[in-house]
Amino acid sequence: MDTTYYGHGTPAERWERARLFFDAKDYAAAARVLSGLVEEVPEQTGPRLLLARAYYHSAQLSRAESELRVIVERDPVEHYARLMLGRTLQRQGRGEEAEPHLRIASALAGDFGRD
Repeated sequence: MDTTYYGHGTPAERWERARLFFDAKDYAAAARVLSGLVEEVPEQTGPRLLLARAYYHSAQLSRAESELRVIVERDPVEHYARLMLGRTLQRQGRGEEAEPHLRIASALAGDFGRD
């Protein structure tokens, strides 16, 4: 497969292209664009988080998990990455492993439960 289109342009242009694919629910195409972008700017959370979401929505759960773990390791209070990691683990049938991430995400969102 020719991947020239997915890697063409500046990082900003590729980010916009990835967002368009993602918004159009073409998650596999978004992931192809984002994987190159994440390699180029690995320190940026935005592209990596969108890549994880694209992997999640295209049922590439182990890849989503890997990207989310990188984000959570770098920024343990990144609420949405925690939530996505918990959901990704749940979707893989690893509910027990998901629980701490979901509890942390809930606490970071200010949802402490009212009894």
